[in-house]
Amino acid sequence: MATSQKIPVIALEEHYWDAELVSHLVGAEGTRSKDLLQRLHDLGEVRIREMDEVGIDMQLLSHGAPSGQKLPEDIAVALCQRVNDRLAKAIALHPTRFAGFAALPTVHPELAADELDRCVSELGFKGAMIHGLTNGLWLDDKRFWPIFARAEKLGVPIYLHPSFPHADVMKAYYADYAQEYPQVIRAAWGYTVEAATQAIRLVLSRVFEKHDNLQIILGHMGETLPFLLWRINQALSRPGHEEMSFREQFSRHFHVTTSGNFSTPALMCTMTELGMDRIMFAVDWPFVANKPAMDWVETLQISREDKVKLLSGNAKKLLKI
Repeated sequence: MATSQKIPVIALEEHYWDAELVSHLVGAEGTRSKDLLQRLHDLGEVRIREMDEVGIDMQLLSHGAPSGQKLPEDIAVALCQRVNDRLAKAIALHPTRFAGFAALPTVHPELAADELDRCVSELGFKGAMIHGLTNGLWLDDKRFWPIFARAEKLGVPIYLHPSFPHADVMKAYYADYAQEYPQVIRAAWGYTVEAATQAIRLVLSRVFEKHDNLQIILGHMGETLPFLLWRINQALSRPGHEEMSFREQFSRHFHVTTSGNFSTPALMCTMTELGMDRIMFAVDWPFVANKPAMDWVETLQISREDKVKLLSGNAKKLLKI
């Protein structure tokens, strides 16, 4: 593509690790390779070089799973504040290349809402990312609704990122294969089921009826939900549930990204169900390399207008960049 025709590229689900936070997450580094750990802890030279190599202009930085969701109650608030302050300093060194999603101490929902407010109002963050369950609780629990109320008030989205399934689910569903195929509880399936269930439960909780302007982001091309949208809606519209339009709620309140799912058929399905205005580009770096994502974009047979929306236009609008 000629330089004069280059479309700006903003990648929305690009992760890093904060050394202090990770030190409190037992086994977080696990069997991660040295190269992956180097990239996770880099907020400068390596990251920017790999962005430049493929033409990514900006990354939305978010702490990798499980971020603040598994921190002990007594340290969660102060630790997340320090994590967010350090991220803000890193962004300030490269303000045209990086922006941020806050890490939230969801074990204290009211204080998490306050931290979201501080991060948006004082640090310039674009929203927050939440990873999975908090002490076994799903996000539809009304104890977490103050976070959604504050996000709506601030006009910023919450990005729902997967984390490990509940321990009982891992034992019942995946134990037979987890040792030989460890990714079955992660990106291959477990993460998808967990994040999709979070989204479904939020709709069923009717949080969007109370917070009509709340916006949620799902990665990985919507965690299969665009493909299943008709069936879920039809099943929930049976006698006695006519008032629940799952499809309408999902289509009005959810956006999806392409993180780690560079499938043209999946994109076509998502475009058909949600429309191009609710799909945004992401890589899932460094767990997924930048080049396959950008190579895939080059193959897409969609209009330039739609490609602009995908690569940066929708993100600029939603995140006010």
